[in-house]
Amino acid sequence: MNSREFDNFGHSKTMAMGTIQLEGMEFFAFHGCFKEEQIIGTKFLVDLEVRADTSRAEETDRLQDTFDYVHIYQLVKQEMEKKSHLLEHVAHRIIESVRSAYPPIAEISIKIAKINPPVGGKMQQICFQARWTKCHDEF
Repeated sequence: MNSREFDNFGHSKTMAMGTIQLEGMEFFAFHGCFKEEQIIGTKFLVDLEVRADTSRAEETDRLQDTFDYVHIYQLVKQEMEKKSHLLEHVAHRIIESVRSAYPPIAEISIKIAKINPPVGGKMQQICFQARWTKCHDEF
């Protein structure tokens, strides 16, 4: 027995907001303002969270009714491979790439950590976090 009602097109009449989290994606990349960072590179960790209506996938158990996290990982990887000066810019590109691939997404959160940044002292990591939320008129 279905717990949700669907319209004539198979779309749920109710929303079930779900979250897909890709945590601890590790990349070696060349982001930073110092010339050495652009040449030598360093390790980065990326966490990405995607929120969307998952009601269809919950009912059908089909990958095409949800967000393919393997594809999302590939989108993140592609953007991490492009050199940038600022983590803010990298995060923006990743958000835009995921949004473009999956228009139904309601919210995207990202955290990018640069491991052992060159700050003239010992520091484990520096992080940048951003969140994009779809405006109500975009639904």
